[in-house]
Amino acid sequence: MEITVNGEKRNLAVPLTALGLLEALGINPRSVVVERNLRIVPRGDMEKEPIEDGDSVEIIRLVGGG
Repeated sequence: MEITVNGEKRNLAVPLTALGLLEALGINPRSVVVERNLRIVPRGDMEKEPIEDGDSVEIIRLVGGG
């Protein structure tokens, strides 16, 4: 299965959810927003949001400051 993550093509051996993808990439889900095919994935839905072949995923890091 091939997806695009932040503009980079990646091959996944097994289907994942949005949360599973973050875990596989070693990213803390509390520090990012996930956009799948131009739609923000609500934080409460990450565990069940499927990542499918051909999907485009953007992972946006939240940065605080002032």
